[in-house]
Amino acid sequence: MSGKVVTEEATYSRLSSTAQISIPKAVREAIEAFAGDVVSFEIGDGVVLLRKVEPFDAAFHRALAGTLDEWIFAGDEEAYRDL
Repeated sequence: MSGKVVTEEATYSRLSSTAQISIPKAVREAIEAFAGDVVSFEIGDGVVLLRKVEPFDAAFHRALAGTLDEWIFAGDEEAYRDL
């Protein structure tokens, strides 16, 4: 696992009967997560990585999509296949 280690002391939370956990205050502060924020769980090699998800800006992504027209013609896929 790579990245910044904030503390070497483990922080614990107990799984409820409905499979929920509370994210400890130290963890919330470390990722600057607040009520209503969205988090993601990345799973691999027996480790789960919790990340705060930044808000999705639909208007920005629509504007960006309008600039991504390099392969708009039928022959483009074949012409650029080896890139």
